[in-house]
Amino acid sequence: MHTKNDANGADSNEKPKPLYPNVMKWVTHHFTPMYRRTLGGEFRWCAEWWRHDEAISRLTALWYAWEAMRLQGATGMALWYRDHLDHQLPVLLGARGPFYQCTENEHLNPHKARLVPAPFGWQTSRDDDLPAAHA
Repeated sequence: MHTKNDANGADSNEKPKPLYPNVMKWVTHHFTPMYRRTLGGEFRWCAEWWRHDEAISRLTALWYAWEAMRLQGATGMALWYRDHLDHQLPVLLGARGPFYQCTENEHLNPHKARLVPAPFGWQTSRDDDLPAAHA
C-alpha cells in the first residue's frame, strides 16, 4: 500500500522522532528550565538527579509521556499536565521524595532499604496457596 509523503518528503506512516533524544537532554533543556520552584522546605532538588534511581524512573516516565502528548495537538499538553506532571512533580520534588536528603548544592546518597533474602522454596509454597486463576 502506498502512503502519501508529508511536506518534508517523509512517509506519513513513519513514527515521529522524539524532540529530545534521551531523558538527560529533556531534563537539562526542558524540565529544569521550565519547572522551577523555590527550593527548601516543601520542595527539594538534587543537581545530581541522575544518581537517584527513583528520580530517573519518574523523569523518564514524564519524558516519554511528554513526547507522546506533545503530538496529540489541541489538549495534549493540558492532559500531560493533569495526568502526569501534576501527579509526579509533588512526589519528585517533595520533602519525602527521592531528593529528601539533598539540597540543590549537595547530593547525599539515598538510603537503600534493607532486604532479607526469602527462604528457599518461598515462592513455590506461596503459589500453592493461590486460587487456580492466579497461579
